[in-house]
Amino acid sequence: MVYLNSSKPGRVAGFILSILVLSGVALYSLLVFWPIPEAETPVVIKVEKGASLKEIGDDLKKKNVITDSETFVMATRIMGHETTIRAGVFSLTDLRSNYRIVRQLVEGTPVLHKITIPEGLRREQIAEIYQEKLNIDADVFLALCEDPKFIESLNIEAFSLEGFLFPDTYHFYKGETPERVIQTMVTEYQKLLDGMLKSRLQIRGLTELEMVTLASIIEGEAIYDSERSLISSVYHNRLVKEMRLQADPTIQYIIEDGPRRLLKNDLKIKSPYNTYLHYGLPPGPINSPGRESLISALSPADADYLFFVANGEGYHTFSRTETEHNVAKKKFQRLRRQMRNKKRTKTENKQG
Repeated sequence: MVYLNSSKPGRVAGFILSILVLSGVALYSLLVFWPIPEAETPVVIKVEKGASLKEIGDDLKKKNVITDSETFVMATRIMGHETTIRAGVFSLTDLRSNYRIVRQLVEGTPVLHKITIPEGLRREQIAEIYQEKLNIDADVFLALCEDPKFIESLNIEAFSLEGFLFPDTYHFYKGETPERVIQTMVTEYQKLLDGMLKSRLQIRGLTELEMVTLASIIEGEAIYDSERSLISSVYHNRLVKEMRLQADPTIQYIIEDGPRRLLKNDLKIKSPYNTYLHYGLPPGPINSPGRESLISALSPADADYLFFVANGEGYHTFSRTETEHNVAKKKFQRLRRQMRNKKRTKTENKQG
């Protein structure tokens, strides 16, 4: 009788399995840890939202970080990070292997972008800045600024976020959501409100919306901080006396081709924001006022001025009576004509 060696097939299977395991380990090591000729560091790589591994690999190859994008894709999948690379801009400092590159994309912190929002910008201008710097869709940003539910979620009692997007310097990651950006800006405004403004609101008899609206007009008028409280006092005095505010920045807000020199016909435009036609404050803010304008709206100077006009040097001449104001206006108009004539003469001399 012949007996078969039953252990032989098992040994063969074990041998084959060992070969497969060793091959897998070798392939893993080859793809993941194989040395890559290092490029100069750091290398900045931008990962777009929704980018595929192939697109990321191709970008790395274009920047001479890797020599083969397919190897990078396979290495990333073997490491289990096919869907864990976040969108953003990354600064890669260690390029010695696919393993080190992938770990930096997965665990690294995206590069922060410093973005300064100046005082006095409208929401459309702010949206354009974020579209340029962070690739945030300006239309989505603006739609959120008008979304009643979103506005309510931020504890803002207004029909729009115009005026509540606090101007400051911010640091955001590329790929940040518009919701997050807006929330951050509104939170900065609310910190100022809770810190020093809320207690003054009741004293002045203004609502929060009225305060921000008045602050936005002050922001539109003032160049220098030293004048903000004086400008504020003029508007407070006119409100008390039930005079029209006649604030030029509110007209600039409603004209389509501004900012520019205002014409008499501009003052007749039918709009609830036209403070030459309507009494009281306009329905809402006309820009995003800064800290000093917000404070000045609730801390007007102790003065009895009712009028002011530019003096041609960035400052204003303040008057108590309309007669004084008309004298100051004529002086400014005369100065402006002289400046215009001087400019025209210079142009003619250059052409001659």
